[in-house]
Amino acid sequence: MPLEAHTTLPNPPKISMRTLQISGLLVDVYGLAELPPTATHVSCLWLHHPRGRRKEDMADIAARCVGAWNGGGGGDGDDAGQVSAAAAAGGGDGGGNGEGGGRGRVRTRGLVALAYDQRNHGTRVVDEAANGSWREGNAMHALDMFGVVQGMVADQRVMLDLIEGYLNRNFGGEKKIDQHLALGVSLGGHSVWQLMFADPRVTAGVVVIGCPDYMNLLSDRARLSKLSTYSAQDSGASFIGSMDFPPSLVDACNKLDPKAIFFGTSPVPNAKASTANDETARQILRDRLQGKRLLLCSGGEDKLVPYRCSEPFLQWFKQAAGSWFKEEDVSVDDRVYPGVGHSFSADMVTDSVQFVVDAVSDADQRLSVKSDEQRPSKI
Repeated sequence: MPLEAHTTLPNPPKISMRTLQISGLLVDVYGLAELPPTATHVSCLWLHHPRGRRKEDMADIAARCVGAWNGGGGGDGDDAGQVSAAAAAGGGDGGGNGEGGGRGRVRTRGLVALAYDQRNHGTRVVDEAANGSWREGNAMHALDMFGVVQGMVADQRVMLDLIEGYLNRNFGGEKKIDQHLALGVSLGGHSVWQLMFADPRVTAGVVVIGCPDYMNLLSDRARLSKLSTYSAQDSGASFIGSMDFPPSLVDACNKLDPKAIFFGTSPVPNAKASTANDETARQILRDRLQGKRLLLCSGGEDKLVPYRCSEPFLQWFKQAAGSWFKEEDVSVDDRVYPGVGHSFSADMVTDSVQFVVDAVSDADQRLSVKSDEQRPSKI
């Protein structure tokens, strides 16, 4: 399973957790008690768990991210937001003191992490068998899994609409939630990919062992599962639109899944062949991803969500972000970890925590600059 105890990392810091009813769902909120009293703005890190798991399984990464921010992020100077690998991985009590990690700056930004169950998981289970794969006897695997992914994105967007009111009502004050980040693992990685394309309010995302190309991933899985609808003679082309991947699912992918949003059922073009003259792709990138940051963590030996299923789209995507779409400030950090299978490895954890702290620090610095610009000059 992708979430296991990290014996090579220090224990995560102790962070408060309270479960709230939000929009009809039970949501575990980490770090509310540690919010500094001086905080006027709050960043929300939304956590999407893997298939077959539940919201409680995200407690470890929640504590590490909140603890790292409280203990070391948000300081002044060029090292703002930089934390050591040990600090990012865990250790310490994770408590905020309102002083920017001891650097003398009054902390005006806090970080909370929030986790809730994916559909048909945890407190929301309807049918356990529907979470299984083809090999596990679930003939509806492609439909069932996409429904959970799509449902998670829909649920997330409702949460984004209402979370500020819920937190302020439950805990008093009028803190402004002005940044949303998302981190997902496996199934949760698929939903974070779709969320990043679906909602402009989520500006930074960590995708751990997830895939942006659902058609390619499930075609590969159909081949390995030896489904009768997969034909090696056409390299699986006829599988898309078959009873195991029906036309309605193809249509849903075209609307919601990253690769299909750009290219539909067509192959991804060669990355170097794409240019700024592709106005359709440019408009999609501008409308859906402008100014966003992505960290992608893949296992080099992952057999369940192999990197090869993501690679064609990612090569094109990184080329676009780094060349003809560079002025739109889309950051894509694509990391493949040698020797790692389908797991959230210790190095992935450390890199993910650092990414979150950096992203929150960037928001903090932008807020500070904006406040300075609005402050009246003294003559």
